[in-house]
Amino acid sequence: MNYLHLNLSKLKNKTNKICIIGAGYVGLPLGIRLAEQKFNVTIIDKNEKIINSLKKGKSHLSNIDAKNIFENKKNLLFTSKYNVIKNCDFIIICLPTPLTKNKEPDLSYINDCMKEMKKYLSKGKAIFLESTTYPGTTDELAQKYLGDFILGKNFFLIYSPEREDPANKKYNISNVPKVVSGHTKNCLKLAINFYNYITKETVPVSSTKTAELTKLLENIYRSVNVGLVNEMKMIADKMNINIFEVIDAASTKPFGFSTFYPGPGLGGHCIPIDPFYLSWKAKEFDFSTKFIELAGEINSNMPMWISNKILENLNLLGKSIKLSKILILGLTYKKNVNDLRESPSIKILELLKKYKTKLYFNDPYFNKDFNKAKFFKMDYKKLKNFDCVVLLTDHDVYDYKKILSNSNLIFDTRGKFQKNKKIVISI
Repeated sequence: MNYLHLNLSKLKNKTNKICIIGAGYVGLPLGIRLAEQKFNVTIIDKNEKIINSLKKGKSHLSNIDAKNIFENKKNLLFTSKYNVIKNCDFIIICLPTPLTKNKEPDLSYINDCMKEMKKYLSKGKAIFLESTTYPGTTDELAQKYLGDFILGKNFFLIYSPEREDPANKKYNISNVPKVVSGHTKNCLKLAINFYNYITKETVPVSSTKTAELTKLLENIYRSVNVGLVNEMKMIADKMNINIFEVIDAASTKPFGFSTFYPGPGLGGHCIPIDPFYLSWKAKEFDFSTKFIELAGEINSNMPMWISNKILENLNLLGKSIKLSKILILGLTYKKNVNDLRESPSIKILELLKKYKTKLYFNDPYFNKDFNKAKFFKMDYKKLKNFDCVVLLTDHDVYDYKKILSNSNLIFDTRGKFQKNKKIVISI
C-alpha cells in the first residue's frame, strides 16, 4: 500500500483524524486552527482539570478566547486518554522541553509520551514534533521508538518548530511562515501538504536537524540581543543616562539596527531555556558557545540587579526595606498572558521577600496569594498606601496615568514613565 498517497488523499478531503498531545500555548491554538479548517481534532492532555475545563468550552489560556473553542466544538474533542491515538492518522506532539536542575535538556515529557504512544502506533500514521529541542532529537526518537517502521514508506516522522507568540495580536499561527522538515523526502512532502492548510507559507528545509537549529537560532538571537541591551542598561545607569531614550533614538536609524528593550530578565518556555539546549549539544562536538552563554548569564542576573537597585534607591531615600510597604505590578513573564514559567518577576519577588518586607503584588492574570506575598486587588486610589510601586510586567490593562498620579514612588523596569522623573526611578 502507498501510505503517502493515502495520507495526501485524506488531506485533500480533510478526512484525516488528528491528535494533538498537549493543550498548552502551542497545542490548543493549533487544534483550534485545524478545527477551523474542518479537520477532526482530538487534543490529549494528562491534566484532567484542563481537559474538563475545555470540555465545558472554557479556556485556561489568557490568549485564547473561549468563543474560539465554542465555535469549533463540532470538530474538537478533549481527552486525557492516549488510546484515541489508535484511530488517528496524524499525531502532533506539543509538549514542553524544560531544563534539569543542572541546566541540561529534559526530554522526559516527550519520552514518556512516545512510550505511551508506541502502544497504539500502526502503519500509515505520521508523528509531528513541534517542541523546541536540540539538533538530532528527531533522529534519536526515530531510532529509539520507531525501529519497527520504514520511515517515508509505511510511517512518517516530521519536525516543524512552533512559532507561537502569546498575546501577539498581529501575528498568529495562520500568518506566520512555518519551517517544515521530514525524516525523508516523503515525510517532508507530507509535512508541506499538511501545514499548507494551517499557514500562508511553508518554509521547507533539508533536514530535521536544520529545522531544530533554526528554532534555536530564532530564540537565541533574541536572548543575545536582550542580553546586550540589559548590559547597556547597567552601563547607562552608572552614567545616569536613560537607556530607553537612547534605544528610541537609535531605532530611528532606518538600517542596521533592530530594536530590543531591557527588562527585569527573560522568562517563558523558550528564550531563557533554548541557549542551554544548544550549549549542551555543542559540548558533544567539543565546542564552547561562549557568546551565547554570556548573554544567558547577563539575562539570568537581571533579577538580582533589579532587586539590588530597589534596595539601593530605598536606602538613598532614607527608607528601610523591612519597614517599607512594596507593591509589585506584574508577575507573568510577559505582558497580557497568564504564564508564570521562568518569570523574572517571581525571582525578584522571592529576593525581596528575604528581607521580610511588607510585600504585595497585583497581576490581572493571577489573582491569589503567591509565595507568602499578598495579592492586592487593584484600586488606584490605594496606591498611596504603598511606599513604592515596582513595575515589572507592563500589562496593557493597567492605567499608567492613574498609577503615576496615585503613587508615592515608582520603580520602572519597562520604560513606561520615561518623561516623569519626579516620583519615577528607572531601573
